[in-house]
Amino acid sequence: MAQVRLFASMREAAGRSHDELPGTTVADVLDAAVARYGDEFAQRLQQCRVWVNGESVAEDSPVGDDDEVAVLPPVSGG
Repeated sequence: MAQVRLFASMREAAGRSHDELPGTTVADVLDAAVARYGDEFAQRLQQCRVWVNGESVAEDSPVGDDDEVAVLPPVSGG
């Protein structure tokens, strides 16, 4: 299972900062996350960037058990 790291508002929506989720692609892992965390998580996910092992990736990118999938919401600041 991929190691999933959740930041800021995504951590709040999921109620945790990390998890292990199944999937062979980024899309599979994100689908598992939506199934586990629900509608609020799904809505916020639309605005997020996803990185695997520190690299920005497409949703069809493969993931394995040793990969870290990071879900990063937009950053605001001033």
